[in-house]
Amino acid sequence: MPGFSKGQKRIASYILSDYDKAAFMTASRLGELVGVSESTVVRFAAVLGYDGYPAMQKALQELVRGKLTSIQRIQTSNDRLFGADVVASVLQMDMEKIRIAIEEVDRAAFREAMDRMMAARHIYILGVRSSSFLAGYLHFYFHLIFEHVTLVTSNSAGDILESILRIGPGDVLVGISFPRYSKATVKGVRFARDRGADVVAITDSAMSPLYPLASTVLMARSDMISFVDSLVAPFSLLNAVIVAAGHRKNADISQIFNRLEGIWDEYGVFGYSDEL
Repeated sequence: MPGFSKGQKRIASYILSDYDKAAFMTASRLGELVGVSESTVVRFAAVLGYDGYPAMQKALQELVRGKLTSIQRIQTSNDRLFGADVVASVLQMDMEKIRIAIEEVDRAAFREAMDRMMAARHIYILGVRSSSFLAGYLHFYFHLIFEHVTLVTSNSAGDILESILRIGPGDVLVGISFPRYSKATVKGVRFARDRGADVVAITDSAMSPLYPLASTVLMARSDMISFVDSLVAPFSLLNAVIVAAGHRKNADISQIFNRLEGIWDEYGVFGYSDEL
């Protein structure tokens, strides 16, 4: 701070006091609020060592995303969506997250994660709060593909540890967590790692508390839309995991679904029926 110009100090002071808003502002908007030009904001990012303002903004977003309260999220989203076509804005943000995922998902990490899961003695799937829907979705298909799969359904750290009590070498825990990161998930992941199990983390960035605990990390960005989370990109990543697993077990999957089709037909599971 002492080496900054007067304008740079104003930018820095605003970021320190209103980081939740600054992280999602354009350079033009930030400059307007603090009374400096857009070019001054861009130069400020360069002074901090970033290639440009977008790089600084991305770093700031990753730092603060897991710290924002629900009220801050609502206020931030109101600033971003105010006066806009909400439907178009939300769908456009979701499309952008999938586009980024296509570019950023580490293919080598993806193959390594698949190798670990295919070789696992037992797969445990853990995700709480909004991530529980991701965990449940993955489990729905994995229990058709693999023989030994357990969905950890509790939100309590104590219950989670009891559910994975027997985890150990040869097992894999798939830990799923996005901002705001749940401490219960982190404790479960740490327990699995300490017991010698492999951990495949599905999360949003290297700032995630799961990142240093995992054997392999698959990353897809979530986004804040008011008080809710956009999990479109993580869901799409899970689809890729499920399809890849099915492809590797192609013969087994064909047999399983042949049996299921017969069961579904016999018991009238799908379609219209006169029987209740």
